[in-house]
Amino acid sequence: MGRLVAVGLLGIALALLGERLLALRNRLKASREVESVDLPHCHLIKGIEAGSEDIDILPNGLAFFSVGLKFPGLHSFAPDKPGGILMMDLKEEKPRARELRISRGFDLASFNPHGISTFIDNVYLFVVNHPEFKNTVEIFKFEEAENSLLHLKTVKHELLPSVNDITAVGPAHFYATNDHYFSDPFLKYLETYLNLHWANVVYYSPNEVKVVAEGFDSANGINISPDDKYIYVADILAHEIHVLEKHTNMNLTQLKVLELDTLVDNLSIDPSSGDIWVGCHPNGQKLFVYDPNNPPSSEVLRIQNILSEKPTVTTVYANNGSVLQGSSVASVYDGKLLIGTLYHRALYCEL
Repeated sequence: MGRLVAVGLLGIALALLGERLLALRNRLKASREVESVDLPHCHLIKGIEAGSEDIDILPNGLAFFSVGLKFPGLHSFAPDKPGGILMMDLKEEKPRARELRISRGFDLASFNPHGISTFIDNVYLFVVNHPEFKNTVEIFKFEEAENSLLHLKTVKHELLPSVNDITAVGPAHFYATNDHYFSDPFLKYLETYLNLHWANVVYYSPNEVKVVAEGFDSANGINISPDDKYIYVADILAHEIHVLEKHTNMNLTQLKVLELDTLVDNLSIDPSSGDIWVGCHPNGQKLFVYDPNNPPSSEVLRIQNILSEKPTVTTVYANNGSVLQGSSVASVYDGKLLIGTLYHRALYCEL
């Protein structure tokens, strides 16, 4: 009898593991392939060889790139080189990427930048950083005359255990996504495998830190509407963009969810139209299990009128990895499109 019980329990456990594995493959879109959607006037950006995970563009056309992100188990084309922040002036006739100098005293050797955001008062650059795979938010002041970044502050907090992206709402104030509840790599994997939906959004200020939205599979990109009324959050493994109303006390209330057929990463906002530009991963399994003979593909979506009953979703660019692998962000400025990747190159296009 005891053996029958043991065999029964083993069978139940194996069935549960199999169901979770199948569910994970579906969340990763492991069987999806893309049809190419080309843009006619594009070229790879010189000097970006190992990823440009996030991009943020100022109203004057200065674009910041977060480059060189590394994670345990994630492919890297420059495993021994620390990350950095690059800048490109999109008003130049032939824009080129230049690395910004960072002030003395900041630990450049462990710099591992992820999501970025700017706040325009003086120009403050907020950078999600993973030094030695830990989690901090670095706040810099951009010194345009010197093309440099002055480090002002490092933010650490127990409510920021696995920070992915950030949107600044003040000189020391921001919303941030935690893509996992845990910081330990094994527990992160278990959380993803079991599909616990424990990821969240946190509001940070010098006087108050609080969870303002939760229940995400894996909260990823975050941004704010041009009128500052709404926060947009990408749930990458649920293939969703959440629209949340921002209140005067900085709490958030969910208004709607837009379901898509791809893994949505970073969100960029066109300030003139309010359109959302999304860097996407059509097949997440290829992204995390890297095969140079079958590389991860890229996809860029443009979402118009997201607050309407039927938003317009357009595939602006798609590539099977032959040109661009693992697109994570797409940002527009004055008819120019920049597409960044998790660990590959970056693309400059004229629309």
